[in-house]
Amino acid sequence: MRPDQPSTNESSQMSTPAHAATTPPTRNALSGLVGNTPLLRVAEPFTQDGRGFWAKLEGFNPGGIKDRPALHMVERARARGDLRPGARIIESTSGTLGLGLALAGMVHGHPVTLVTDPGLEMSMTRLLAAYGAQVNLVSEPHPTGGWQEARRERVKQLTAQHPGSWCPDQYNNPDNTTAYTPLALELAADLGHIDVLVCSVGTGGHSAGVSRVLRQLYPGLTVVGVDTVGSTIFGQPARPRLMRGLGSSIYPRNVAYGNFDEIHWVAPAEAVWTCRQLAASHYATGGWSVGAVALVAGWLARTLPGDARIAAVFPDGPQRYLGTVYDDDYCAAHGLLEGPPPLEPEVVGRADEKEVSRWTRCTTVVDPLTLPAGTAQTEDVLPADASTSQDEAEDERR
Repeated sequence: MRPDQPSTNESSQMSTPAHAATTPPTRNALSGLVGNTPLLRVAEPFTQDGRGFWAKLEGFNPGGIKDRPALHMVERARARGDLRPGARIIESTSGTLGLGLALAGMVHGHPVTLVTDPGLEMSMTRLLAAYGAQVNLVSEPHPTGGWQEARRERVKQLTAQHPGSWCPDQYNNPDNTTAYTPLALELAADLGHIDVLVCSVGTGGHSAGVSRVLRQLYPGLTVVGVDTVGSTIFGQPARPRLMRGLGSSIYPRNVAYGNFDEIHWVAPAEAVWTCRQLAASHYATGGWSVGAVALVAGWLARTLPGDARIAAVFPDGPQRYLGTVYDDDYCAAHGLLEGPPPLEPEVVGRADEKEVSRWTRCTTVVDPLTLPAGTAQTEDVLPADASTSQDEAEDERR
């Protein structure tokens, strides 16, 4: 394979894994549906002159990118004895990890309870129930931690009510990051060389896991994180947010701050425009995270040297966003049909320099919790009346 000729072609055909001579049991075969997702070359209208970037289409997993950590966290917990046979799995989710845990519970024979909030789409609630999960809904946001902290507190209550139950704790579980080693190796095998990796950041799982492996393979790798405005992960104040799948009102410990060379914040209207452009031009798109990542990756492809190989991770597909990102009435009601975003991001020197409200870039990345007392933006800026907040630290995807 030549370095300039990825083995995955531009029509995004998914590679077919080798099968064993005998058919495996049905439950084990289910986990075989995860991984080996296709790559898509994304070019015009986001770039010109033959430039572009490669998008890893994780929406081709049964439930999205979170199938990978859900299966891995469950398998490792079972191996350690933390999760006993038949014990209940209880976790907070805004959707995508919930799909993965429902799959993992089915594969390994565990009942699954998922704690979510009113921001979860009704279609997703119904789908999780159809896959056999119990959906537990919190009705009020936490006064300082928003919906996210309210969900985590409910998880603690439920685990106390179910002796022997297990919570993956995706926000702090190191197995969440190591689950993405196969994804990194798939990228390396298909692309041969990678100069820039672009990832959305929520729990920090896939950005940490993929960048760790790829930087070992390519020491000069540049890692670009993509967050939403109103997220506190990189030192901005937490605000009510429309975008699900990236961002947080807490500080997940899986975020590998030292791996990032720069961070971009993207606003909802900018992500919506990009998602719709992807759909119209490439017959491939996704949710908020996909739009935000594609916006940043397209800019990098336009501004970096023409031979730079850029890999971007698209965490999911468009299905769950048909009533939001792709609904004209919803977008109009939320002021999300403002037209194309700026061609260039605004630039700030530090994350706490000012509160950003549009696409903004910062090349100084620090863990807000390592700043001197009083300088880190804390969760208490999240309004107590957070009924419109749909925050998610998840999918990595948050």
